[in-house]
Amino acid sequence: MTGVPASAAGGSSGARRAAAGAAAAASTAAPGKVAGTAAARSVDGGAPGAGPGASSDGRHGGTAGAAAADEAVPAEDAGLDAQDDGKTPRGAKIAAAAVNQASVWNIANLLTMLRLVLVPAFVALMLADGGYDPAWRSLAWAAFAIAMITDLFDGHLARAYNLVTDFGKIADPIADKAIMGAALICLSALGDLPWWVTGLILGRELGVTLLRFWVIRYGVIPASRGGKLKTLTQGVAVGMYVLALTGWLSTLRWWVMAAAVVLTVVTGLDYVKQAIVLRRQGIAERKAALEEKEA
Repeated sequence: MTGVPASAAGGSSGARRAAAGAAAAASTAAPGKVAGTAAARSVDGGAPGAGPGASSDGRHGGTAGAAAADEAVPAEDAGLDAQDDGKTPRGAKIAAAAVNQASVWNIANLLTMLRLVLVPAFVALMLADGGYDPAWRSLAWAAFAIAMITDLFDGHLARAYNLVTDFGKIADPIADKAIMGAALICLSALGDLPWWVTGLILGRELGVTLLRFWVIRYGVIPASRGGKLKTLTQGVAVGMYVLALTGWLSTLRWWVMAAAVVLTVVTGLDYVKQAIVLRRQGIAERKAALEEKEA
């Protein structure tokens, strides 16, 4: 008289729950799908019956399908959960480390390494056969010219294409000073260039390097146009001295070297001035920040 028995209603409800569990399990993993399907079949078989067993089987089947769906979580989902929590998966850290390690071997650093390799090659060519053979001096000039040209490109490439690395920051200035220092020392040892010129240029480079370290806690001394002009003039002058020039070219190289010496002194004094100003500003800013903090 009541229409639909309670057990049948329970069976239909269990069927719907089992079907929902089977759908969720099918979207995640195969084991959940099997369990949900089995539960649905058991419910479909018991739904027409009015016995309490049908209702009970339907409920248990739905629960089993849901449990199977909850347990069937792929490893990829676990990795996504780790990312959602703000944690970088271990594999991603290893891959990032590999990329950073590989980035050391970029075109800018390779040019810097080439310049370092050219230093001993230049010295060997410069001093070959007593150091006065025009043919060997021409080969030495070629090595020196390649080193100076690569110096113009490696820094630009590193900044333009985001190839700046810690290795490049350290190796680039070392390579610059190594090739220039080797050329100056060889020329002075052969008697082509006075030792005081070599001492002045190398002393200036060493002094500027020490100044940079002295004020590095307060800031960085930027490279000036005068410094770039000095480097260019020094390269041209030393290159002309490396070649076995005679006549008016020999006189011209003397004037070019004189201009390089003047620029070396002027830019060196400018670096000293910038270092003193930068240090004073840094000390004043620290003092003002400390007073403000105490107040």
